[in-house]
Amino acid sequence: MTNRDRLLGLTVVLLWGLNFLAIRVGLDHFPPFFFAALRFAVLAVPALLFIPRPPVRMRWILLYGTGFGILQFAFLFTAMRVGMPTGLASLVLQSSAPFTVLLGTLLLGERIRPVQIAGIAVAVAGMAVIGWDRLAHATLLPVLLTLAGGLGWAFGNIGARLAGTETPGVNPLHLMLWTTAIPPVPLFALSAFAEGPTTGARALAEAFTPAGLPALLALAYIAVLATVVGTGLWTYLLGRYPAGLVAPFSLLVPIVGIAAAWTFLGETPTTLSLIGGVVVLAGAFAATSSRPRATTVNARIEPSGTPAMAGTGRPA
Repeated sequence: MTNRDRLLGLTVVLLWGLNFLAIRVGLDHFPPFFFAALRFAVLAVPALLFIPRPPVRMRWILLYGTGFGILQFAFLFTAMRVGMPTGLASLVLQSSAPFTVLLGTLLLGERIRPVQIAGIAVAVAGMAVIGWDRLAHATLLPVLLTLAGGLGWAFGNIGARLAGTETPGVNPLHLMLWTTAIPPVPLFALSAFAEGPTTGARALAEAFTPAGLPALLALAYIAVLATVVGTGLWTYLLGRYPAGLVAPFSLLVPIVGIAAAWTFLGETPTTLSLIGGVVVLAGAFAATSSRPRATTVNARIEPSGTPAMAGTGRPA
């Protein structure tokens, strides 16, 4: 990999790591379900108007959009709203990696190697350490909700993988952008039911005031910089290099997320949670390590929403 492309990889890490900080700013203003719906709606309209539909069956687009878009962000945003620390959220969401391996084995009959089994066991041990630490300092519920978000992301990965195996060479950026059309309506409906029919609309109107401007900027960051720019750069790198060479950059995202939360929000992680985080990342890396021979397409998607074809993929 050239130095220029390494710099591009680190740029993606920075964009995706700071994405969690933008989510926190947005959630301080918007209710979580409405914010999740808005996050996809601002991309869905131009995507449907200007991006050609990928040549894959709609069922895989629905599975991808439901898992990655609805389940992941409904649980993640709720977890962060009820107390999940921003930096820790960026780390626990990496649970999607071992979840994806397990679902691939259970649902697709993919062969799981001993090193992947060991990696999953290590990741589970790390998550147990984080859960124990959170239970000692606060409630365990935010961690469980974030893990549910990671599981939802894993189901989305299965949809992306099935789309990739059905249509080899499908443009991953186009596929991701089309899946943004799936979450808005269900999430807006969920927001109206759980958060009130006018709560989100009032928050959106107030976002165009000086007090709400940070939330509006956070939404723009998530949609444009984290998703379009970050995804575009990541897709470019995956087109030039093997996924196993590109994917390790994704494991740096929680480092940026934790550092940003520490610097700007004053979230000081405990020693035990940091130890558990390192264990989770080590397990996730082992669980999703590239196979000696590529036999299937392995898709992972980042926090702002794009699939990486083959190998380890990208972070949440």
